[in-house]
Amino acid sequence: MPETTRRAERSPGNRYGNRPTMKDVAARAGVGLKTVSRVVNGEPGVTPDTERRVQEAIDALGFRRNDSARVLRKGRTASIGLVLEDLADPFYGPLSRAVEEVARSHGALLINGSSAEDPERERELALALCARRVDGLVVIPAGSDHRYLEPEIRAGVATVFVDRPAGRIDADVVLSDNFGGARDGVAHLIAHGHRRIGFIGDMPRIHTAAERLRGYRAAMEDAGIPVEDRWMSLGVTVPERVRRATQEMLSGPDPVTAVFTGNNRVTVTVVRVLAEQSRQVALVGFDDFELADLLRPGVTVVAQDAAALGRTAAERLFRQLDGGFVAPERIELPTRLVERGSGELPPAR
Repeated sequence: MPETTRRAERSPGNRYGNRPTMKDVAARAGVGLKTVSRVVNGEPGVTPDTERRVQEAIDALGFRRNDSARVLRKGRTASIGLVLEDLADPFYGPLSRAVEEVARSHGALLINGSSAEDPERERELALALCARRVDGLVVIPAGSDHRYLEPEIRAGVATVFVDRPAGRIDADVVLSDNFGGARDGVAHLIAHGHRRIGFIGDMPRIHTAAERLRGYRAAMEDAGIPVEDRWMSLGVTVPERVRRATQEMLSGPDPVTAVFTGNNRVTVTVVRVLAEQSRQVALVGFDDFELADLLRPGVTVVAQDAAALGRTAAERLFRQLDGGFVAPERIELPTRLVERGSGELPPAR
């Protein structure tokens, strides 16, 4: 008989999904359920020898305490939800980590998921987290109407929006200075002699994309430079579209001499296109990205502190949870221009 068959016959049954219970621990240790409960919860009234036997049974069975009833009695689950735009976007790595560290310092577990920039998927994910009784939500919104969260907020789910404001409800939000950062980045290119400056950004319905476009326009207007429509391109950030937009801006009798990019995904594609050009084109990107300093020239960026965004949002969330009602507040964090070479190139002659 094959060994696998003999093992299957000896098995008492399929234990997949059958976690050991306190009753199993009590039977193995030869004690009552109340005794096991006292040991598990660290309560007095158990002799050292009995406690040792119960702990040995716990270790042997792999028993883990089920916190569901305990947390429901307290009205809190010691968990929070994080709704991101895209888990694969490197910008959200430090943001998510910062939220997790704050949650951990408060003894809470972080559960996160991605909306994929889909408003309906964001709604489904946020409500699914609420159905699992998370104590609070940190949301990077994909949609523009968040009234669906009003019943949850009234029921006590603390909620903070980050990177973009909530739509049609009054709620805490933590943002970067997208307008000011973009204006400073474009002004930097203007200060180095550029007048034909292109802007390539994300979809205009996204708050950050719209604010960065507004900053671009403001810097050009401050310098008295009329903006031509062909210098601006907004849309999905897939490489094919960004490549096409960049090539169009660099063609014709009066091509742009500099490009300002609206986020790190756009910047990476534009860097690849510029590497194929025979003439130098200046570049400033919004958002830093890995290895930007190792390129030649290094990529000048408007850096935002993703970790600070996450940390500030999470701290605000736990302030709500620890202190009851807190009036909604808009918190805006500064950006920083990092000069590395690409944004300091003069216009090509």
